[in-house]
Amino acid sequence: MVKLDRIEHFVTIPEDVTATISEDGVVTITGPKGSLSRHFQSTSTVILQEGGGLLVRVDMPRRKQRALAGTWNAHLNNMVKGVTKGFTYKLKALYSHFPMTMAVKGNTFVVNNYFGERVPRTSDILSGVDVKIENKVEVTVSGIDKESVGQTAANIERSTTVKNRDRRVFQDGIYLINKE
Repeated sequence: MVKLDRIEHFVTIPEDVTATISEDGVVTITGPKGSLSRHFQSTSTVILQEGGGLLVRVDMPRRKQRALAGTWNAHLNNMVKGVTKGFTYKLKALYSHFPMTMAVKGNTFVVNNYFGERVPRTSDILSGVDVKIENKVEVTVSGIDKESVGQTAANIERSTTVKNRDRRVFQDGIYLINKE
């Protein structure tokens, strides 16, 4: 069994993106679409600025520390991708008998007439996320923070869960069809 004495992950930063690391471990990445900040704190794992990118380093890693370095690498890559390209999730509403209608009211997503229910179903839209409804059945969730976009899409999908019915027969709902 080979013991590794150091794990290093390098995150490349494009030319139109800037990254800063503060003294208390807050990494701020600013790009053409906006700015994202995240707090990284660990006793064993460090983030350093080197050349044209960020370096995640852990010395004499154990399994959990190695996993933490990989997680931080993924978070930093998602932040860079978010401020350059952004994230877009596409959902589609499916119904068989009762035509459901959807609306965005402030920071709430509202589904009316789901299974003919009189009380509308709602879900929260997190801050920094843009939700659009197109063609009455397509929902586009977009933003620069991958976690917020994904959680908003999950909130919308979860708001139309079917209870006490057979899911094979009653397939109405809002479902995720594409991630970009």
